[in-house]
Amino acid sequence: MEYIFTFLEGIASFISPCLLPMLPIYLSYFMGKEEKNLKKAIKNAIGFVIGFTIVFLILSIFASQLGSFISQSISYIKIIFAILIILLGLNYMDVLKIKFLNKTKMIKTQTKDLNFFKAILFGILFSFSWTPCIGTFLSSALLLIAKQQDLIKGILLMLVYAIGLGIPFIISVILIEKLKEVFNFIKKHYRIIKIISGIILIIMGIYMMFF
Repeated sequence: MEYIFTFLEGIASFISPCLLPMLPIYLSYFMGKEEKNLKKAIKNAIGFVIGFTIVFLILSIFASQLGSFISQSISYIKIIFAILIILLGLNYMDVLKIKFLNKTKMIKTQTKDLNFFKAILFGILFSFSWTPCIGTFLSSALLLIAKQQDLIKGILLMLVYAIGLGIPFIISVILIEKLKEVFNFIKKHYRIIKIISGIILIIMGIYMMFF
């Protein structure tokens, strides 16, 4: 169940309110000047995904170590983590307002003539500048990893999260024209999507508390 939850959190991060509207800009970065060069765009998108995955995996290692450090009090910590995830879900549904999770800080970077290696760097910068934007679901994934007290499983869980976030980027490049209607649908029904995403977090918190 943990892997399913983290995968869904990755997808939910992609459609977060401050990331999705910026998607056309990211796609233009991947395309570069050669707008018809789909192969190059896909390669850049993959590099971008690898970049932010590297940072997220490092975070998962720290989270796993934290879990080992607090292992003696894990039964109590597990309940605290579960409550935090439920609060994150309520924040995403706008039932609560947790300000620092709703702020975004952009880091400007040179994205002209993007290539595979520059795209990796771009992905690394993305992971830092947009962490507040996707903070709700990323925090939830890290809390779940800390609870596991297992370094390998923690890395795998974060890898699944990164895949959930990364796959939509790559698909968006491949199907950029066909997905315009999908993005319009998401924007139109965004309130419902946020509620569903928040419910996923709350269910995850309850799951963590009792299992």
